[in-house]
Amino acid sequence: MTEPTPPDPTPDGVRRVLVLAHTGREDAREVARACARALTDHGIVVRLLAEEAEDLELSTGSFDPAIELADAADHAGRGCELALVIGGDGSILRAAETTHASGTPLLGVNLGHVGFLAEAEQDDVESTIEAIVARRYVTEERLTLDVSVYRDKELVAETFALNEASVEKAARERMLEVVVEIDGRPLSRWGCDGVVCATPTGSTAYNFSAGGPVVWPDVEALLMVPISAHALFARPMVVSPTSLLAIEVLANTEGSGVLWCDGRRTVDLPPGARIEVRRGARPVRLVRLHEAPFTGRLVAKFDLPVEGWRGASERRRREVPPLEEVGSDA
Repeated sequence: MTEPTPPDPTPDGVRRVLVLAHTGREDAREVARACARALTDHGIVVRLLAEEAEDLELSTGSFDPAIELADAADHAGRGCELALVIGGDGSILRAAETTHASGTPLLGVNLGHVGFLAEAEQDDVESTIEAIVARRYVTEERLTLDVSVYRDKELVAETFALNEASVEKAARERMLEVVVEIDGRPLSRWGCDGVVCATPTGSTAYNFSAGGPVVWPDVEALLMVPISAHALFARPMVVSPTSLLAIEVLANTEGSGVLWCDGRRTVDLPPGARIEVRRGARPVRLVRLHEAPFTGRLVAKFDLPVEGWRGASERRRREVPPLEEVGSDA
């Protein structure tokens, strides 16, 4: 779902942009410094995490308006109209964690390999800054997962995921024995390497590698995919967005497991642990600079062969941009 950008998204009328960068990479540091300078040159206040400002070696007082520093990562996005994220999909997932409480929209500049979540490439930085300054963008909401972990019926952990929550075996030499449940009913028992619960946004990530389906991001659904399951029925499943997915690590199993959310947050799962996954109460908002079909992004990111395509009617050619124009801007 896309929505127009509000005319004045900050309560005090001051325009602020949170800049988050993969500061372990020199190219990301260079782009972050250039973006900070360009935004402040247009009168937009730039906010940085204090530790990242140190890595960027910026003299915050030399900017006008001055750069703001945020010490608490979970409050960094408050009062910012968007977060400009410089890096790969991993950086965007980290940014989603940082801005989850504030709901700040994320605009990714891809410096990684695939970059499904990013909206722009490194060569598009100048036009991206121009779009931010002119508020020439829209935001779209992406479905998330809320994940709860229980031990002996006691809630011991709660977290969220934008891409996926995966239950995996903790030891390579032992299989994980689980029972999966959907909407309060047991579905099957699996001896497996793990189970992936994904969103449509995450369908091109771990879910894809595990053999799950690619789901267009505007589809509202939850996905469950077993990993190397030894079972008669072990197919990828697409279920209702209102469904409750549950995975129970069997109490009598010899192996323990671990919960991974977006490859960033972990929870140990001893035998008897129960993991519940449902649609997240708070979506993640992504900034889009262009209106274009998801098909173009899929072709560009996976470098899919489309030679010989002649298209549909002349009318349809005028409505849908050519693939070479869509590219990474889809």
